[in-house]
Amino acid sequence: MRTPTPARTIPRGPAVTALGGGHGLAATLSAVRLMTDRITAVVTVADDGGSSGRLRDELDVLPPGDLRMALAALCDDSEWGRTWSDVMQHRFASQGSLDGHSVGNLLIAALWELLGDTVEGLDWVGRLLGARGRVLPMTEIPLLIEARVNRPDGTVETVRGQSAIARTRDPIAHVRLVPHDPPACAQAVAAIDDAQWVILGPGSWYTSVMPHLLVPGLRDALHRAGGRLVVNLNLSPDEKGETTGMHAEDYLDVLHAYAPEQRVHAVIADPAAVEDVDRLLDACAARDARLLLRQVSRGDGTPRHDPLRLASALRDVIDGVVGDVHDDEGDDRGND
Repeated sequence: MRTPTPARTIPRGPAVTALGGGHGLAATLSAVRLMTDRITAVVTVADDGGSSGRLRDELDVLPPGDLRMALAALCDDSEWGRTWSDVMQHRFASQGSLDGHSVGNLLIAALWELLGDTVEGLDWVGRLLGARGRVLPMTEIPLLIEARVNRPDGTVETVRGQSAIARTRDPIAHVRLVPHDPPACAQAVAAIDDAQWVILGPGSWYTSVMPHLLVPGLRDALHRAGGRLVVNLNLSPDEKGETTGMHAEDYLDVLHAYAPEQRVHAVIADPAAVEDVDRLLDACAARDARLLLRQVSRGDGTPRHDPLRLASALRDVIDGVVGDVHDDEGDDRGND
């Protein structure tokens, strides 16, 4: 079966590749789609819980959940796009085996089974949805994440599985992938190489964001990207999970630990999520990165990104208007 041609019109805007998974990547894509049609999402594939985990175990496929969320986020803001986004995210509630499964997960798994090709299946889903961009897995084999966790009694314990790691409240010393050094998806590597800008984060830092740096092919591509990398920091630490107690500068320290030679062009942070601006400035300066302090959260007080505000911040980075610090906490663009 022929791979569909995703573009229906002449693409506009810069070529952007966004890396991550789950709600964090979806937030980035919801913003990026407002400023360009040339979007590629490279998605973590280590989920082992919920509907994705069940399909992964039963069908021996990649966990489709994070891929589904990225596709739904790229749906066009039209009746067609909004309807298909809702369909993709719809979950069945029943007393039987369909309980908890999302329509999008089943659709993706069905196309993989019919076509026998992971990337081709995702391209067909994107075509059906009218997605404004392309969604790719970071590797085409299912992965397991393991973490070494420092317990309060001084012991170090190995926690296995993304869902278990995401719930841990003790400091994470290190994460690794199983199998070690998995092959990168060739199209994902090409998307990073061809991108004018690469965005990393936000998201579950150890289980959705850092895994990309543990895939040698992706890590090398990011290194080749040089100063075109933008780091989008989380709005708040996860109070019940893997980033409990982390400060804004800690996210950059973790990134440096996994990719010490990686250059960063700019860091976007919401002022409400920064406890000490000077410490964050120092962390950015150590990596020769510029800091953009900008309200990118919604106006309702929830730790969720506002697509318009985040798109405005990304546009300022891309247009080169970011100085050492821009504190625009009072900016009213993108109000709900």
